[in-house]
Amino acid sequence: MSARRIVAALVRHGDYHQPDQVPSAQLPHPLTERGVGQARTLGQTLHEECGALGLTLDPVLDCSTLLRASQTASLAAEVLGRLDPARSFTIAEFLELGERSVGAGANLTVGAIAEAIKADPRYPELPAGWKAHPRFRLPLAGAESLMMAGARVAAHIEGRIHQLRTTPGPDVLKVFISHGGALRHAAVCMGALALDDVPGLSMYHCGHVLMEHSEPDRWRQIGGAWKVRPAASAAD
Repeated sequence: MSARRIVAALVRHGDYHQPDQVPSAQLPHPLTERGVGQARTLGQTLHEECGALGLTLDPVLDCSTLLRASQTASLAAEVLGRLDPARSFTIAEFLELGERSVGAGANLTVGAIAEAIKADPRYPELPAGWKAHPRFRLPLAGAESLMMAGARVAAHIEGRIHQLRTTPGPDVLKVFISHGGALRHAAVCMGALALDDVPGLSMYHCGHVLMEHSEPDRWRQIGGAWKVRPAASAAD
């Protein structure tokens, strides 16, 4: 008997009320009206992806605990339930799926973070482009680098996929609703993206990328799309 096929959908949350010049990080703000519409469209899109690939959608949508991701998951689950009324879709929130944390710099503008570091005699000034540097971590309590966040998200995804792989069932699509910076760097940790390619890629709001485990410690993209952008404009 062949092993069940398991595909992971890496999904970014919808558009949300992000204050100007404040890193996304762990911001608590809700979806905009546009983001609500994007989340509902996501439910339809996931339903169609399952049909095209001959997969069954796992009934639990994993998401970040941040409001924008939780709302995205809930709205998508509502639509999925209407499209497949014989099944019940729920969400499960996980801290592990959160965006890269800026720690004690949370809710500060980029300029205010730079001023705080400059005023602290223990630290050098922040390097140019620090937000997008994959291995740079702010010298603030609780802060992470993008690669640290990516490793955290990748570990959650691979752990949940392992649970499915060791459980009998139909071929399945498992949904993970998280955040753009964390997901891109998770894909690096999963062997599906080269780190050098990341600065030129982003994710659309409620955009998705489908990943399938192809060999030990490596995944490959089989569907969906990254948002391509000039490397010079890279930001988290």
